[in-house]
Amino acid sequence: MTAQTADRRGIMFVLSSPSGAGKTTLARRLLKRDAAFTLSVSATTRPPRPKEINGRDYFFVSVEEFNRMVAERDLLEHAHVFGHDYGSPRAPVEAAIRDGRDVLFDVDWQGAQQLRNSDLGALVTTVFLLPPSIAALEARLMTRAQDKPDVIEGRMAKARSEISHWAEYDYVLINDNLDACYSQIETIVSTERLRRDRQKWLQPHVDSLNREFEERS
Repeated sequence: MTAQTADRRGIMFVLSSPSGAGKTTLARRLLKRDAAFTLSVSATTRPPRPKEINGRDYFFVSVEEFNRMVAERDLLEHAHVFGHDYGSPRAPVEAAIRDGRDVLFDVDWQGAQQLRNSDLGALVTTVFLLPPSIAALEARLMTRAQDKPDVIEGRMAKARSEISHWAEYDYVLINDNLDACYSQIETIVSTERLRRDRQKWLQPHVDSLNREFEERS
């Protein structure tokens, strides 16, 4: 690890999309290919799906425990979605940021908005994924076969509302080709990491350059 990488301020990187537009697939690819990223594992009151593991996929908590976390400000954001509560625990995010690591958030527009308005909002970069068409979105939901028909209908009804928030994001991508979309996400990540305010090592370097000027005079 170079000094520049070690001293870089971490990014809170948000991916949002309607259900079925590909954010989970792209998030998993980013985590697999970029070792600097860690996932913000959400707390939720919904029951686990088959093969989901507590602490890896979600922190599965009771409604009472979730409400306690909200009351004690242990969550950076939270929302009630499809009958269940979801939220991002604060402590692991703050620890990762301190270590110069990037944190990936797989959240909806409500979560993105709350993260932006939090005391860590200056570290947030947001990306919204649009489907190529509504027909393609519905086909993806039906193909993955995770939900019952009535749940799919509910997700499609909610998609219009979610898409209406696209202009609130820093970057908006159309996911009509998974590989091309992922390449665009990589470009965004590289750009955000190079921002001046994320490079903690720059000021000491400039100070060193100025000292050299003084020594020459």
